[in-house]
Amino acid sequence: MTAAVENQPRPVPGGTSGTAAAPPIIEVRGISKIYGGEVVALQDVDLAFEEGRLISLLGPSGCGKTTLLKIVAGLLAPTAGTVHVKGRAVTGPGPERAFVFQDFALLPWATVLRNAAFGLEMQGVASGRREEIARHYVAEVGLSGFEDKYPHELSGGMRQRVGLARALAVNADVLLMDEPFSAVDEQTRRKFQEDLLRLRESERKTFLFVTHSIEEAVYLSDRIVLLSPRPGRVSRIIDPDVPRDGDPDEIRRHPVYLDTVEEIWHGIRKYVE
Repeated sequence: MTAAVENQPRPVPGGTSGTAAAPPIIEVRGISKIYGGEVVALQDVDLAFEEGRLISLLGPSGCGKTTLLKIVAGLLAPTAGTVHVKGRAVTGPGPERAFVFQDFALLPWATVLRNAAFGLEMQGVASGRREEIARHYVAEVGLSGFEDKYPHELSGGMRQRVGLARALAVNADVLLMDEPFSAVDEQTRRKFQEDLLRLRESERKTFLFVTHSIEEAVYLSDRIVLLSPRPGRVSRIIDPDVPRDGDPDEIRRHPVYLDTVEEIWHGIRKYVE
């Protein structure tokens, strides 16, 4: 079955009954964003997320998914409200957060290894140590042997892997991902999804993930936040109870997966129509 909550967050399933919940790693309180004094992108958004989870922001185009992600990243200031990460107010970018851009945002003049190490370079990590770390994460994302290639020599999927390696290399607690797989073909996208689940288990990071794909959100997420059309509000919170310990193709055929996809589609169909 799919656990669903209307309009308010609740503890993520999996804790021990009677045990005090750990403080959330991300707290979003009363967030609103108005562009140009007229366009209300977000209105009174309240959310809280536990550490080590993968949370997807889902909803129709223009509902404020990317705006909310950029506010959590500190790349955009809210009109009202506050965001706290690890108990600290977000007033700008910080080392506990790393952003994976939709358009890769690689340095065209730098090799794969240099791109992967760029965040570490900005942090002042010594060259030998940052190369060691960058090589590890280049291998983790499946790009061993491409360390000396340049972005123009790579496919779109490979460039996105470099962006992911760069985000992982800085050892941030929270990875913020803005539709990172939207620019690749369906086969590559599915492989990325499988790789992301593997990395989530090995890295134990918290992921906040923007997607337009219901199927992707259900496949990947511990929690799905469904936003309403502009002004974006929390319409619903869904905790997919999809078993993810089997073959990936079997997971996508599992009745719980299929039922959850249909449930979410029926919930947002009215917005599309």
